[in-house]
Amino acid sequence: MHLKYKYVFIISLCCLMTGCSTTRDLYTSRGGKTKRAFRGAWIQTVFQEEYRKMTPAALKLELVRRLDTLQACGINAVIFQVRPEADAFYKSAIEPWSRFYTGRQGVAPEGDFDVMKFLIAACHKRNMEFHAWLNPYRAAASANMEFAGSHLYRTCPERFVRYNNQILFDPGIPENRRHICRVVRDIVSRYDVDAIHMDDYFYPYPVAGAPFPDDKSFHRYGLTKGYTEEMRGEWRRENVNTLVRELKQAIVLEKPWVRFGISPFGIYRNRKSTPDGSGSETNGLQNYDDLYADILYWIEEGWIDYTIPQIYWEIGHQAADYAVLTKWWSRHTGKGHLYIGQDVARTMKAGQLTEKMAFARRFPRIDGHCFWPANELLWNNTGVADSLKRHYHRYPALIPPYAAMHRKRPAEVKGLRVERTAEGRRLSWEAGQSAEDPELAAYFVVYRFGKRGRLDLDDPAHILAVTRATSYALPAEGEKETFRYVVTAVDRFHNESKKGRKIKVKP
Repeated sequence: MHLKYKYVFIISLCCLMTGCSTTRDLYTSRGGKTKRAFRGAWIQTVFQEEYRKMTPAALKLELVRRLDTLQACGINAVIFQVRPEADAFYKSAIEPWSRFYTGRQGVAPEGDFDVMKFLIAACHKRNMEFHAWLNPYRAAASANMEFAGSHLYRTCPERFVRYNNQILFDPGIPENRRHICRVVRDIVSRYDVDAIHMDDYFYPYPVAGAPFPDDKSFHRYGLTKGYTEEMRGEWRRENVNTLVRELKQAIVLEKPWVRFGISPFGIYRNRKSTPDGSGSETNGLQNYDDLYADILYWIEEGWIDYTIPQIYWEIGHQAADYAVLTKWWSRHTGKGHLYIGQDVARTMKAGQLTEKMAFARRFPRIDGHCFWPANELLWNNTGVADSLKRHYHRYPALIPPYAAMHRKRPAEVKGLRVERTAEGRRLSWEAGQSAEDPELAAYFVVYRFGKRGRLDLDDPAHILAVTRATSYALPAEGEKETFRYVVTAVDRFHNESKKGRKIKVKP
């Protein structure tokens, strides 16, 4: 990356951490139609068998089918699990190929086929974002698995612990934090990802009667820093805080436009656990107390750019009500973006898709949804994909701008014109574009209006196309009518040029 932009965006990061405002008011809805919304879907790889059963050629076809299906039901961001067990669904010199990809950890796929590289290009071709999803601390989902010779566990087993039939990095060992940051820097530097994503697996989910075995690291690193035994929870939280802070710094120093997002467990703290009553009116596992993940602190410090709490329960759930939690998180989103994590199967079984989507739209601080897992959309569970197409995702949506990271709009496109080709009429334009300059146009929005009336760019019903190309083939069915077209530019932060270029096209 050019030094000029590193400097500019490091300054922007400092501004973010000291309280810059957002520009959400610039992007509004008309008549209940939402122009700006994150519409994500998680694609998991852990414990999935289909990848190792396919040849690269078959896998490419299947991945394209999935992306086409998700795009058809309005998804504009894919969160793909690229590192389920300190391994890789991409070509890495740091960690081995994943067993969930090739069947055996460390065994390369045919032709070294790089799933992440392929998906990034395929997503961007469809103007969908690609978020690289990593599990930071999990080294083995099953403690009896056979590690590849190149896995870190083989050379440094003392840096890992066994807990609940899993093998995990000990979060209290500084070398482990540096290793995870190195993996993230490697991904961000070599791949055109839009975001680094982590879910709810920080310290593991506790098992009754089985304390987490970090005595050695606590005595070596905790006690020497002044933490007493009664303060072990504070020390654990600080370990995770330090990892999150250093991950954000690592991303910014590589590519400041790449975002860092976290999807925590749906409950931050129960109200009864907080002396000031600031927790939610819930009764369940807690990020802060049980997983040592102080998500609100990370939001407040500006270390993460978006949050997707996993509010997987039903409206009216006795211990964790979707409505209660959605309202609670909407009050605690800070400067970052807030998207709601939806469990598709539970939602459809309860018949609450309409109710949940409508409820979330009541809160202006909620910027979209993410669906778990993507397979439920691909299977069209109880008609969920059909409902998204017909109703909630009927019109395209642009991802809300990350104005707290960078708020300047890109320049307008130039030279908008209509060209006649053998295939029909085509809109064409010019715009500055560069993979090394996130302020320039990353993609374009083509709007279409009738020959009269106001040009309302806030109404998504007028979005004809969203494309990364600098031309667009006009629909043949419009050749006998007069239309006005507007083309705008959008940068890597999803800031849109203000007015766009206009052209009238007659029959």
